[in-house]
Amino acid sequence: MVTNEALLTAHGEQSLRRLAIDIIEHALAAANPYNVVRSRVVLDGDRLLVDGEPIPLPREGRVLFIGAGKASYPIARAIEDLLGDRLDEGIVICKYGQQGALDRIRMVHGSHPIPDRAGAEATRRIIELMSRTGPGDLVIAGITGGSSALMGLPAESISLADYGELTRMLLGCGANIREINAVRKHVAVVGGGKLGASIHPGATLVNLTVSDVIGDPLDYLTDPTVPDTSCLADAREVLGRFDLWEKVPASVAAFFREGGPARENPKQPRSGPCYDVLLLTADAGCEEAARRGRELGLNPLILSTQFEGDSQQLGGAFAAIAREVARSARPLGPPALLIGGGETVVHLGDGPVGHGGPNQEFAAAAAIALDGVPDALVVGLDSDGTDGPCDVAGAMADGFSMARARELGVDLRRALRRHDITEALTRLDDAIMTGATGTNVNDLKFAIVGHPK
Repeated sequence: MVTNEALLTAHGEQSLRRLAIDIIEHALAAANPYNVVRSRVVLDGDRLLVDGEPIPLPREGRVLFIGAGKASYPIARAIEDLLGDRLDEGIVICKYGQQGALDRIRMVHGSHPIPDRAGAEATRRIIELMSRTGPGDLVIAGITGGSSALMGLPAESISLADYGELTRMLLGCGANIREINAVRKHVAVVGGGKLGASIHPGATLVNLTVSDVIGDPLDYLTDPTVPDTSCLADAREVLGRFDLWEKVPASVAAFFREGGPARENPKQPRSGPCYDVLLLTADAGCEEAARRGRELGLNPLILSTQFEGDSQQLGGAFAAIAREVARSARPLGPPALLIGGGETVVHLGDGPVGHGGPNQEFAAAAAIALDGVPDALVVGLDSDGTDGPCDVAGAMADGFSMARARELGVDLRRALRRHDITEALTRLDDAIMTGATGTNVNDLKFAIVGHPK
């Protein structure tokens, strides 16, 4: 739910902003993991039906839940509501700010995107719980995007502070999520399938996950519990390609330089029964945005669900397409809804930076390119409700945003150069606030051009 009414009172295309908020709220609602779990996992007597596949509940063993990630709380709550007292115990690690309560599953809050001690200690408890699994146990895992930080317990030779510094460097160097996690999953104690390998082979494992990665690769979504498709050579290549070898902490460099075959993550499926369930694909928000846009009288077009690269460049490109629609009705005529998904990045460089995130930079760059263009609006939204390390979910911009910036003395170009965009967008009433959404599919970017009849 979009919470800041200032978005609608800002001078600009108010009717387009109302349409945009409607589309955002429908997209987030459609990507709610709780509803998907309850529709696809059914309790049928003494068994679970998971997409129709029967999984017996233990007669003598235990039913356990483990989870971590930005979309893990709704999964945990759905499993509690479904199983009741048939669920023995569990642990879920959620990002600070996640609201709600659980009865049989212990909920712990940790830091994201930089790991902290609370998440690391909760990870130790998950490891200990899995070490006590036995034949006949049923383990339900709800691990989703964000788990690399929330389960940020590094290898013994690397301190938590060094792991945090590694994470900062990876997030700021321009690497995409696959490249970032190819490094992190080797450093993390539970990463790359190592947690799954620790579960007793006589226990059954059910992975329930949500995709926030292009292509929906399981080992980048619930990577602690499935085999790793990356190897140490991939991690080393990432460190080299982004010139990080001399910048990362010495303990991290030594870990990768000295690591031999023993440090490779599991490559084969665990020997026990395992069921992998992708609850939501990465493009779920885009698909719902198109459906809702059609209902609202817009002509939707999904340009791509696989956008990557620099956020500012894509923001300018989206604005250019919006101008083309307004001027020449290409690639489709108004009233148009142009939709994109994926996960773009910010190149921070070595200088000082402020507060912001990729979707905010996307919208700010679009604002500059849309200056003076009527009947056009662009939105960039992080589906989990936090765009970068701040409490802003993203931003929207229209052809009047730059006029408001000049009136208020806000220099958007300077803010983008300094990667300090949150305050500027907030002053313009262009920042989007949702709070923790409980989901985490790919970013949603869209442009509206023209008004529906």
